[in-house]
Amino acid sequence: MCGRLVPTTFPHIPHREVEAIQLRDYQQECIDIIESKPSGSYLVQMPTGCGKTATFTHIPRHGRVLVLAHREELVRQPARYYDCPVGFEIAAERSHGEDVVIASVQSLVNRLNRFAPDEFDKIITDEAHHAAASTYRKIYDHFTPDKHIGFTATPNRGDKTKLDDVFSEIIFQRDLRWAIQSGFLCDIYCLRANIGYDLSAVHTRHGDYAPGELDEAMDGTADAIAEAYQKYAKGATLIFAVSVHQAEEISRRIPGSVVVTGKTKDRAEIIRRFTNREIPCIVNVMVFTEGTDMPLVETVIIARPTQSESLYTQMVGRGLRQHPDKEKLILIDCVGVTGKASLCTAPSLLGIDMKNVPANKADQLQGPLFELPDKAVMATDCPESWIRNVQIVDLWAKGMSYNLHGVNYFQMPDGRLICSLPNNRRITIPAPDALGCVQLGGETVGYQVALDRAYKALQDNYSDASMLWDLDKVKGWGKQPATEKQLKIIQRKFKDFDVEGLNRLQASQILNRVFGGRRTS
Repeated sequence: MCGRLVPTTFPHIPHREVEAIQLRDYQQECIDIIESKPSGSYLVQMPTGCGKTATFTHIPRHGRVLVLAHREELVRQPARYYDCPVGFEIAAERSHGEDVVIASVQSLVNRLNRFAPDEFDKIITDEAHHAAASTYRKIYDHFTPDKHIGFTATPNRGDKTKLDDVFSEIIFQRDLRWAIQSGFLCDIYCLRANIGYDLSAVHTRHGDYAPGELDEAMDGTADAIAEAYQKYAKGATLIFAVSVHQAEEISRRIPGSVVVTGKTKDRAEIIRRFTNREIPCIVNVMVFTEGTDMPLVETVIIARPTQSESLYTQMVGRGLRQHPDKEKLILIDCVGVTGKASLCTAPSLLGIDMKNVPANKADQLQGPLFELPDKAVMATDCPESWIRNVQIVDLWAKGMSYNLHGVNYFQMPDGRLICSLPNNRRITIPAPDALGCVQLGGETVGYQVALDRAYKALQDNYSDASMLWDLDKVKGWGKQPATEKQLKIIQRKFKDFDVEGLNRLQASQILNRVFGGRRTS
């Protein structure tokens, strides 16, 4: 078993020094919970910057350990915490029976015949939001460890993948609010800068914008990005760019800035100079997204649009480290036209879905991070949002493979589903966690189970109000034009809202919100 770490080197592993650290209380608590669990597959959620790597490398070993990662930098990083022989499975490197093997998933999936199914007592999956991918699943199907522990910082269920097919339970969970309020991470002040891009024609591939098309769509934005830097950035600034071309164009417009790409050789020296304020701004291309320690980042500019919550969280995470010279992180989202796609911005850190926020109100979601949920509720609490809700909920449910049983739900910005009923009553289902579960009356149940129970409650207790909650019935009468009575009430309540062309369903969605479920026709 690995004991407390002391600086040392291993002759057969050149130039590897072990880093001695003192675990924080929550890290030790996490390890103790893992040790107390029986055999199985478990998930740990811990915000970026709170030491996931230091935590999982200190889990006591009761046999050999396999650590899985999906990027080269993440393969190298954990080795510095282990005080025992470490082997690698990546590119041309092969392990040779070491106590710990750290592997690139892309390499290991083609080398499984080198390992017996019971080779490892424990498997650790770093950045476990990737764990539902077929390459990971092939590895999991091959091995039979005593425990499989996944670590992730992503607040929601793995960018809409079904992690409950891989992990049975979330055994330790700390969120961003906890980490900031506990003083482990710095606070965030959020800003939006419209730099004029249009992504409506850019296709989505593997859950994010197609790289080549994205690069082309972002061409010509360097001036606006540099302007956002000059206007809003404070102190040491890290910019995430789409491509080398865009990064170089941005850097030309920011005096003293440096471009860092995957081919940059002297990254450590650049980070040192940046931390010493010799370099005011680094413009990087998908380098400082995961597994990079940068002691001082005061401003992060996201000029690399993404639909991936995990990628967005990792980019922002580079600026969340505490530093004596930093009071808070300035987070600047470079936004534009995105079409139907849901662009990740600061509200995504708290699980707020911007699809529910009307485009003309999106700029209201700026300021201190933890003020954004209330601002999102206010921004979506308007007729423009209410009449789109049926389509929003339907697309969301199909994407997540949930059966809503035809219930007329309204989805709030934080992911809650609300079914409005007569006499100001409602049924509320919280947003699902990373395993697709919710807490109902102190019981943890699958999200589909919660939907099933809500549907039964509606059938048993509100059958006489089915014209409100049964979407088939709602759509049946809702196709007709809105009644004069409906329009008069809406116009009286919302003088600036254009009621022309409203049908009864759209008008009812508005009135349901106004009167808490009483349909007016």
